[in-house]
Order: sequence, then structure tokens, then C-alpha cells
Amino acid sequence: MQANEAAVAPAIAQEQRAHRDARDDRMFSWLLMGCALLVLVCLVGAAGATLWGGREAFSTFGWGFLTSSEWNPTDDVYGALVPVFGTIITSFIALLIAVPVSFGIALYLSEVAPPWLRTPVASAIELLAGIPSIIYGMWGLFVFVPFFSDHIKPLLIRYLGREAGDTPGSEHVSWIAQHLPFMGKLFNSENLFGGSVLTAGIVLAVMIIPFISSVMREVFQTVPTRLKESAYALGSSTWEVAWDIVLPYTRTAVIGGIFLGLGRALGETMAVTFIIGNKMKLSPSLLDPGASIASTIANQFGEAAGLQKSSLMALAFLLFVVTFIVLLIARLMLRRLAQKEGR
Repeated sequence: MQANEAAVAPAIAQEQRAHRDARDDRMFSWLLMGCALLVLVCLVGAAGATLWGGREAFSTFGWGFLTSSEWNPTDDVYGALVPVFGTIITSFIALLIAVPVSFGIALYLSEVAPPWLRTPVASAIELLAGIPSIIYGMWGLFVFVPFFSDHIKPLLIRYLGREAGDTPGSEHVSWIAQHLPFMGKLFNSENLFGGSVLTAGIVLAVMIIPFISSVMREVFQTVPTRLKESAYALGSSTWEVAWDIVLPYTRTAVIGGIFLGLGRALGETMAVTFIIGNKMKLSPSLLDPGASIASTIANQFGEAAGLQKSSLMALAFLLFVVTFIVLLIARLMLRRLAQKEGR
């Protein structure tokens, strides 16, 4: 009898432990699911709060809020076209500059730079990524904008656009503007201030280069050494190895890094507020002042009330939508690339 009880006791203890472990696993699973759902709740809550706050603007102006370029607090007439256009254009300029520069930095550090130089330059890039955006804005306002206005802007107008003369009808039209009229519109400005859509895009590019180049460098280092050495043994140059071996192997992560930088460019506030000029006027010229969604909210939200405040909340919702669309496009691109790699 005692022998049977002694044999059954370990089995009971083991069964109780199994039940306890199963209960703990369920609780742990619920906890993790709660953490994941918390992210979705915060996301939906942020979008819902901005949409609810902008309901008055959407109901007042309807779809015209998206297509109107007028922003007049005196008459309580508001349109989102200028800040949305400024946000998209500055981010596009930033990517246009930052992607090739970041690729060059990452390729140099992973393939060309001597070992004694790689660590200091990589550390400097990480430090640049940690600098607050307001520092970039102050540097842009007090250093880059005056330099751009005095030295770069006149050259762009003279050789790419239209330069106003001393008398009416005596303007100088560049050769490029004569043959490509749209270039004359892009680089034609009578504004004396250096702050513009172009300068904001350049400063944004300086801000996101550390992010993109750091991601590219890390993923370039994951390429197996035997693949690169095999290509070099067959007579490939460094550029051929980078283009035919490194990029195809890491293109998914590289695109992810690019969209990471784009996400920061879309939502940047203080640096753009300092530099873009904050003029609510739609202009085809990149050298004219403009506005972005974030800069408009930062400048006006503190004193806004009524319909103006609702319009700013509607702008915040539009920024959320634009960012969501960009990230959705990134996910679709990454999925298509993954499907092609699986073939």
C-alpha cells in the first residue's frame, strides 16, 4: 500500500506541475498579446483623436480642404494643399540626396576603407544620428541658409532658371530654362531670404544620411565573405561586386533602411520649421519659401482656436495618413522582393 502511494505521488506532482506550467504559458501568451494589441490601440487612438479633432474642418470644407491652397485665419478659410505639398517635396528632395550619399558611405566603410578608419567614421555616423533635430535646424538657419542665399542660390537661378534684370523685360534666361521651361519654374525666385523648400530638403538629407548609411553598412557586412571573394577572384571590380553581389543580397534590408529615413523626414518638425520659410503659398519654385504639415502645426497650434485648431488637427491626421501610405508601399515592395527571391 505504501509502495503504491510512493509510486503515485511523483506522478501527481508531475501532473500538477504540468497544469501549472500550462497556466503560466497561457498567462505569458496573454501578456505578450496584450503588449502587441497595446501598439494597435495606441495607433488607432492617435489616428482617431486627430480625425475627431479635425472633424469640424472636414465637415466645413469637405474634399476642398485637400485641394485648396488658401490658408487665411482672418476669414477662417483653410486648405491643406500647401503643407502637404511641402511635406512630400522636401522628403523627396531629402531622399534624392541622401540615398546615393548613404550608399557611398556604407560601401566605402564596408569594402574600401582601411581598418583603422572604419571604426572612427562609423562612430561619427552614429553620433550624427543621435544629434537632436533642433541642432540641425539652428545650424541650417544660422550657417547653411545664409551661405546658400549668398553663394548657391544665385548660381542656381543664373544657370538653371530665370534671373530678373534691372529693368522690366531685361531678365536673363539660362540656356537650360530656354530648352527645358519647367527648370526655369523650379529655379526661379525673387525671394531674398535663403530659407526655401530646397534648403529644407537639403537639411533633411543631412539628418537622415546617418540613419540610412548606418543601416546599409550593417547589412552590407552580413554578406558572406566567400561570395565577394569569389567575385573578386573572377576579376570583378569593387563596383561590380557592390552592384551584382552586395545589393542583390541585401536589397530588402536596404529598402527598409531607406524608408526608415523617409519616415523621419516626413515627420520632422523643428529643423524644417526653422528653414522652410513658413509661407502658406503654393509655388512651383524650389527656391521659394513653403510650409510643411509639421511646421504649420508647430507654428500655429499654440494660438489656434475654433476652426483653425480643427484644421491643424486635420493636418495632423493627413500626416498620419501620408506616413501610413508610405509605410504600406514599403511593406508591399518588401513582400514582392521576398516573393521574387523565393522563385
